[in-house]
Amino acid sequence: MEQALKVEEVISPFLNETKLQWAWDAHSLGTFKECPRKYQYQIIEGWRSRSDNTYLRFGGEVHESFAQYQHAKTEGLSHEEAVYQVVRDLLYRISDWFPEEDTPEAKYRNRFKLLQTVVDYLDYYEIDPAPTYVVDGKPAIELSFQFDSGIEMGDSDITYVLCGYLDRVVNFLDDLYVLDYKTTSKTPGPYYFNQFEPDNQMSMYTLASQVILEAPVKGVIIDAIQLLVGSTRSVRSLTYRTESQLEEWRMDLTYWFGLAEHYVKNDYWPMNDKSCRWCHFREICSKAPEVREKFLESNFERGEQWNPLKPR
Repeated sequence: MEQALKVEEVISPFLNETKLQWAWDAHSLGTFKECPRKYQYQIIEGWRSRSDNTYLRFGGEVHESFAQYQHAKTEGLSHEEAVYQVVRDLLYRISDWFPEEDTPEAKYRNRFKLLQTVVDYLDYYEIDPAPTYVVDGKPAIELSFQFDSGIEMGDSDITYVLCGYLDRVVNFLDDLYVLDYKTTSKTPGPYYFNQFEPDNQMSMYTLASQVILEAPVKGVIIDAIQLLVGSTRSVRSLTYRTESQLEEWRMDLTYWFGLAEHYVKNDYWPMNDKSCRWCHFREICSKAPEVREKFLESNFERGEQWNPLKPR
């Protein structure tokens, strides 16, 4: 007897046939805070540049490789055996991935650099002073979270949900921290790490880890991997969040969600021209309103809406 294939249904983070998002992750919320129009283009409409695709693929492969290594180590494999498995599977996954060579980011984000980044980092932290936290016999790696924000949507009884993934939770000097990986071509010094004080993503991750683990997580350890032309360099830093800081961040969500409702109601997403400097959509917003759609279609690719509820 033939069995029907079961396809896992992916729930939309937007209310049915609207642009109103009810499930927010750090990326969509951070994009909205940065610029409503960027949020419209990138999160709601799904526009992507070639460099966006390269960044997403490179970062995704790094995160998947590091998670696989931690699982392998938890299962009792040696460092060499775990790295071998990671590299073998990574080579298989990127066998058909050829980033555009004529883009500026290809200098730092290509197939060779990806392999070098993974191996260099794993070798550097072979003996890690921040081991993975184990909960009920399972390593706290790639933890999915989804919890009620406690903030109601307008006059309805629907409440907004915060969701996403935590790379890893670790135990460092007898305290718990979320560990988050960042790849960058910038020098990871004090100026680089100051951008996370304060920071939307780090605040959400700290709050989320406290909720799902029911434990006093202190903050986030940021492992920044600098992508150099012929090598990589790893630098670690910490960012802390107090209870009052997290409560303030959560209370501010009432304002941001209310603002999103206002923009949806009016179907108008204003440009924040103080955030244009490093934005990929700068070339679009600099055009006259009547020709922007044509430039989007010619210079960008339109994909699916951003969906933080989609399983990894």
